[in-house]
Amino acid sequence: MKVCDLTQFYSPVSGGVRRYIAQKAEFVRAMRPGWQHVLVVPGESTGMTGDDVCRTYTIASPLVSRTSRYRMLLKLHLVEEVLEREMPDIIESGDPYQLSWKAVASGRGLGIPVVGFYHSHFPEALLRTVAKFTSPVFFQIARDSAQRYVKTLYNHFRTTFVPSPALAALLASWGVERTEAIDLGVDTAIFCPGDPPPGLREKLGIPDGCRVLLYVGRLAPEKNVGVLFSAFTELSERAPGRYHLVVVGDGTWRPHLLRLRESTGHLSWVPYCSSPRELAGFYRCADLFVHPGIQETFGLVTLESQACATPVVGIRGSYMDRIIFSDQFHWARENSPRALADAIESKFGSDLAAMGAAASRAVRDRFSWNHAFERIFSAYSRIISEDRG
Repeated sequence: MKVCDLTQFYSPVSGGVRRYIAQKAEFVRAMRPGWQHVLVVPGESTGMTGDDVCRTYTIASPLVSRTSRYRMLLKLHLVEEVLEREMPDIIESGDPYQLSWKAVASGRGLGIPVVGFYHSHFPEALLRTVAKFTSPVFFQIARDSAQRYVKTLYNHFRTTFVPSPALAALLASWGVERTEAIDLGVDTAIFCPGDPPPGLREKLGIPDGCRVLLYVGRLAPEKNVGVLFSAFTELSERAPGRYHLVVVGDGTWRPHLLRLRESTGHLSWVPYCSSPRELAGFYRCADLFVHPGIQETFGLVTLESQACATPVVGIRGSYMDRIIFSDQFHWARENSPRALADAIESKFGSDLAAMGAAASRAVRDRFSWNHAFERIFSAYSRIISEDRG
């Protein structure tokens, strides 16, 4: 079997989607002798790297963000050339834009089945922005249009993998006909309990006695980092010097982060962490992981943090709630800086060590990349067999 992933949600500093694809390639190499994985993504230049088992094609594409380093793949004819050269058995489309439509068209023309992966619940982010600048009537029009777009695009796929049963049910209510809820996973050999690397707190400039908070992810409005930054400002005003925030990630909100670092004096910033083992060290270094997201389709970083025995706090009501294995009683009940600051303070009244240990056991028992890919590749095999029928 030869599997081809196409996505624009990919950059040298991107997170969850890149990790999913990297783990898939490792799964093919380790668990499926004779199989192949092909990846097509935007890049600084056009070229190919890899070997007979796993290959990555980059297609020269313009930057849409200098911080997150995402690019817009416009040379769709080059995608067609790669697919004609590789002739994969199945194509997986990982973003909802022009590359997805190209995947559908190329799959139809070449006789290759195409599946989708709903990595990002993009209509929610769009509608949240629209609601700020338009009337209820136009908001309703925008919502109906977004739902029709999702229905139209994803009904072209043989199936759509969705990393949440509740989100799969929502898409079904919008008219998406073939969805399959698939949990993502963690590398439990890397993300596991342990001591933080020697000297890491000193390297990050964390004073002794501080409560260490951690955020890992893009610095972007859709990640709700504005609420996190405002909550940390409030905590710093309530208890000066008591809390220290470590941020791993970059994005358009970098200027806000730099101002927060200057104003509080208790923020450490790591723009990007390319090594999973190094990332696990950051999780173990923290007392509490803070995830302010309210529109996550899964929340992979929260699984990784819990696997390392670092409990999580955030805002209730996202599709991420079901993968939280520590007590959510203290979680914020509304999306506001004060509510999140209160939740963080309250969480420190719990036994974080015991809570983290229990969460780690639950994550390592229930989630693994091998289990996720066994399900996905079983679906691939079924679809290919039906197609060749």
